[in-house]
Amino acid sequence: MTKINSICIIDDDPITVFGMRKMLDSLVSYDTINTFENGKLAIDGIKDMIFDGQQIPEVIFLDINMPIMDGWQFLEEFIALPITNKVRINIITSSIDSTDEQNWKLYKGKTHHTVTYNHKPIRKQEIAEITKVA
Repeated sequence: MTKINSICIIDDDPITVFGMRKMLDSLVSYDTINTFENGKLAIDGIKDMIFDGQQIPEVIFLDINMPIMDGWQFLEEFIALPITNKVRINIITSSIDSTDEQNWKLYKGKTHHTVTYNHKPIRKQEIAEITKVA
């Protein structure tokens, strides 16, 4: 079983969050898992982690369409943070808009973090691949 120190799920759909947590529990050993309902809560939480000297998430599951601050706005702020280690950011979306895939390619090229793009519903096998942190 893979061991990850910290995982973060950013999604406003409680059913998706519940399902992802259940799959993660069966696939990965982790110390902490944080969930946030929108990008604003998530970016504030991660900034607090940095300020407090806590470990930031190694793996982030990020929805795109959320209220207050969407996934793209979160990603813009996240990649501007002074984080030297590489974070695995997994965009998980139900969007079929080709602009979202173009945005993913743009952000993927703007950062040293690994940014992947997945469609909902995400399957257990996909989570197993995503959580193979290297």
